[in-house]
Amino acid sequence: MNSSSEKTKMTKTGVVFFCALICCFLWGSAFPCIKIGYGLFSIGASDSTSQIVFAGMRFTLAGILVILFGSLLQGKWLRPAKKNLLMVGKLSLVQTVGQYIFFYIGLAHTTGVKSSIIGASNVFLSIVVAVAVFHMEKLSVKKVLGCLVGFAGVVLINVSGGSLDMNLSFLGEGFIFLSAVSYAFSSALIKRYSQEENPVTLSGYQFLCGGILLTGFGLAMGGRVHVGAVSASGWLLLLYMGFISAAAYTLWGILLKYNPVARVAVFGFMNPVFGVLLSAIFLGESGQAFGLAGVAALLLVCAGIMIVNGPAGDAKVQEPEGVAER
Repeated sequence: MNSSSEKTKMTKTGVVFFCALICCFLWGSAFPCIKIGYGLFSIGASDSTSQIVFAGMRFTLAGILVILFGSLLQGKWLRPAKKNLLMVGKLSLVQTVGQYIFFYIGLAHTTGVKSSIIGASNVFLSIVVAVAVFHMEKLSVKKVLGCLVGFAGVVLINVSGGSLDMNLSFLGEGFIFLSAVSYAFSSALIKRYSQEENPVTLSGYQFLCGGILLTGFGLAMGGRVHVGAVSASGWLLLLYMGFISAAAYTLWGILLKYNPVARVAVFGFMNPVFGVLLSAIFLGESGQAFGLAGVAALLLVCAGIMIVNGPAGDAKVQEPEGVAER
């Protein structure tokens, strides 16, 4: 498929909806998988350094999977151009290393409810960074309204399952917010860099580099994963989690290449919704998911997505300033 036909296909509303929801479903399935994985790998709920090692193993595996399958599909070994190696390094530091170090340390110092709500701010932040920092697109009333409606759904599905207090700490809520900021910058960088480098190549090598750095950081901080005691089920779960990252981030990167950041980023509100629904199925946490609040939250998130992607919304693809279509 040439660049022009791929762009035409990946900007169709139905394709964007379908692909983005696949990504969000995969990311949502990571919530229960991570909890199950901690048990299979004997990692404590508050052992953030071992959790970082575990995440590093997952992302290293994701990078290997992307590179291998991408190479098989293209019939040649995927490798970034020498001039683009710095792009890979920057992206790995922002998207994988920074985002997940801040997330796991922050999660150890705050509640899951707060983490999910603060983490959902990455949708707003992605749009703000794209608009104010990289000047890729313009802010509109529909984008703001859609984000507010979708965010209301995220808040609703989380506060319905537990209390929400206003106690804040830099190591807790502050680090979760910095994780969201890292994610926001990674979205803009993916869109910009994918104009110069294949997004599949970017995804694979940034995961590989970032995963190795995460693993090294976690080990240096005292984290440990006793691989000799892990069952076959544990390794299969880790393989699936590597696939989650490999497939979802690669597809997300392709969507960002051809669509405005706001049009894609707003689907991120579905991540915690899918997370709650799938946790209800696999972890037995059904009270929060299938009650009235859960249904209302899903409707709000869907309404927010429809507002941003409606007929009068971001139907036209906007190229980053100063970047010609390849």
